[in-house]
Amino acid sequence: MTDAEIEITADLVRDLLQEQHPDLAGLAIREVAGGWGNQMWRLGDELAVRMQRMDPTPELQLKERRWLPVLAPRLPLPVPLPVRLGNPSERFPKHWTVMTWVPGEPLDHGTISRGAHAADTLAGFLRALHVEAPVEAPVSTDFGTHPKNCADGFENFFRAVCPDDIAADVRAVWDDAVAAQEWEGPPVWVHCDLHPANVVVSNGTLSGIVDFGALSAGDPAWDLAAAWVLLPAGMASRFFDMYARADEATIRRARGLAAVKSLFLMLMGQNGERGLPGGKPHWGPAGRAALERVLKGA
Repeated sequence: MTDAEIEITADLVRDLLQEQHPDLAGLAIREVAGGWGNQMWRLGDELAVRMQRMDPTPELQLKERRWLPVLAPRLPLPVPLPVRLGNPSERFPKHWTVMTWVPGEPLDHGTISRGAHAADTLAGFLRALHVEAPVEAPVSTDFGTHPKNCADGFENFFRAVCPDDIAADVRAVWDDAVAAQEWEGPPVWVHCDLHPANVVVSNGTLSGIVDFGALSAGDPAWDLAAAWVLLPAGMASRFFDMYARADEATIRRARGLAAVKSLFLMLMGQNGERGLPGGKPHWGPAGRAALERVLKGA
């Protein structure tokens, strides 16, 4: 059995806790649905265990361990904080981390009914996050760069799932983003992976942000794409008014990136319908709705 094929069970989680953090081993353990690169288990009422699963390296977990304690104090929404570190062992040769639990429901299983409040909340969170990153901050060739560097991904998603009746309009949005001027400010902290499974909602609005594995220093447009990917129709303009830092070129890049993210959600939905590993059937409708919002623009 390869590392990737190790079955992660509640008994395994408890055994690892007993070996490395025995004072936590008596807490209730419950599996959290979802996850691909990492699998989550609730630990009591206030904690969770994040287990490296399909991620080929521990880099994403180690990044969260290093930087979330630095960022969290200035962020206006709850984010998961590492509280105990799990090291690879003979029982489980990968990394795992005990983190604080962010209460609420992932947006891919919930809804936003208070759109204006959610738009203001998201804008406030991103204003706080998007500050100049230090020179030692992580950078990525996949995230946080100009949309033109994502052309292959766009083409793959576009060919796989873009409906024929809107293909020309989607292509126009993408081409406009590629033509937009590059980010000229200093690299800022960017979550980079804001989609419905990585934000938490409660009482009809955003209440937390999770999964910072893609955290990078780069172009804020990667996060501003969430104006269309996460928020209800008609809220993008309010969001950008509240954010108040995005120039026209940044908004154009963000809209193109939102198109890519929407197509990705649609592809994951298609894969789920086909029973392929990692597929998420319920992401398809969410991606199509987001793409419709992208095309409307506001």
